[in-house]
Amino acid sequence: MAIVIKTAEEIAGMRVAGRLASEVLDFVAPHVKPGVTTGELDRLCHDYMTGVQHTVPAPLNYAPPGYRPFPKAICTSVNHQVCHGIPGDKALKNGDVLNIDVTVIKDGFHGDTSRMYFVGDPSIAARRLSDVTYDCMWLGIAQVRPGATIGDIGHAIQVHAERNGYSVVREFCGHGIGRKFHEEPQILHYGKPGTLEPLATGMIFTVEPMINAGRREIKELADGWTIVTKDHSLSAQWEHTVLVTDRGFEVMTLSAGSLAVPAFVQQRNEHAREQEHAPA
Repeated sequence: MAIVIKTAEEIAGMRVAGRLASEVLDFVAPHVKPGVTTGELDRLCHDYMTGVQHTVPAPLNYAPPGYRPFPKAICTSVNHQVCHGIPGDKALKNGDVLNIDVTVIKDGFHGDTSRMYFVGDPSIAARRLSDVTYDCMWLGIAQVRPGATIGDIGHAIQVHAERNGYSVVREFCGHGIGRKFHEEPQILHYGKPGTLEPLATGMIFTVEPMINAGRREIKELADGWTIVTKDHSLSAQWEHTVLVTDRGFEVMTLSAGSLAVPAFVQQRNEHAREQEHAPA
């Protein structure tokens, strides 16, 4: 499958879908508290997507080859669950950490993003893992520009995670996205600089590192979807959808409730602008 370079019209549609996906995460944030079930969070998000936004929850009944249909509108991964957690009846408790992954479809375009949430008061270890994972995502995004490579993104993520004593899940990766949920290219969250496909203006893909506090090995639960750490260590994930622009990148899944862009990314962008306007 070839990499799809998006047209101006498609980019405009992806901006809308990306913002709407992020706004679902804004909406659900106040509801993440001790005692709520992930099933209730799913119901709230489903109703908001379908009734307020008039979007379609892409995960609901999604069934790639070899998988049974995913039964819910969002993914909720708690503590040592790495990704694709199925919302259910178990109540969240104080100290839990939770990733909520949302993909909406609006006018045929997919917006895909996820965030970490703390239930009550998290441990210092959980907060640190989430913070480092957030920076990993942004360090990867900060590599994005025409002529850079997918290996540049993965290397930046891997170096920061391992420098902090964590490991990178390798079985799952970011992906191209547009009119289809999953397109080429695959965005690995580890690797070597200057390797794999070069980036080009108009490419849109997700950067979504999954970082484990312990070892990187994972396993799949009997439900056929939920992925957990083999050693039962905590896992964290953050995700944005990113457009390659003529001069760098545009994050398409930002909204009023998004966390601030890290200072190191803002400084990098300011330096790039200074270089652009410097006399030859």
